[in-house]
Amino acid sequence: MINPKKVEYTDLELNVNGLKVRKRIPTHLRLLDFLRDELGLTGPKEVCSEGECGACTVILDGKIVNSCLVFAVETDGSEIMTIEGLSKNGKLTKLQQAFIDHHSIQCGYCIPGMVLSGEQILKDHPSPDRETIQNELAGNICRCTGYQKIVGAIEAAADERGKAQIE
Repeated sequence: MINPKKVEYTDLELNVNGLKVRKRIPTHLRLLDFLRDELGLTGPKEVCSEGECGACTVILDGKIVNSCLVFAVETDGSEIMTIEGLSKNGKLTKLQQAFIDHHSIQCGYCIPGMVLSGEQILKDHPSPDRETIQNELAGNICRCTGYQKIVGAIEAAADERGKAQIE
């Protein structure tokens, strides 16, 4: 147990979902706990606490990370995107809509991490093949869907983006 008399604090300044955030936090605070407890963003989920499941996935400075493995102080000056920051003015992204259209959501626990990973896949690989999608999703565990509908949704969003670029 942490001795409250010996806890060190630091100031943290970062951008979360397009909003500037400044907070004084304990130096031992994980990014996952900062997002959930300090900012009320419940998309990232606590599951394994070991970086094995992907339920706590966020995009940190353009890279997918497991927020359970990152100290909040390490993100000072960074940009973070959570699932709450994806849609703009209530309009879903093409990938979020594809998840709905392809019935890729069951219990929903892994979905924020899957969607964020999918968005990053589409950013890094504009026309990913099935194998690339499967490899890139390897850090995200789903116990309900069997992954096929999730992979299908990412493929459909990639196809949709490709068509939009042609037009």
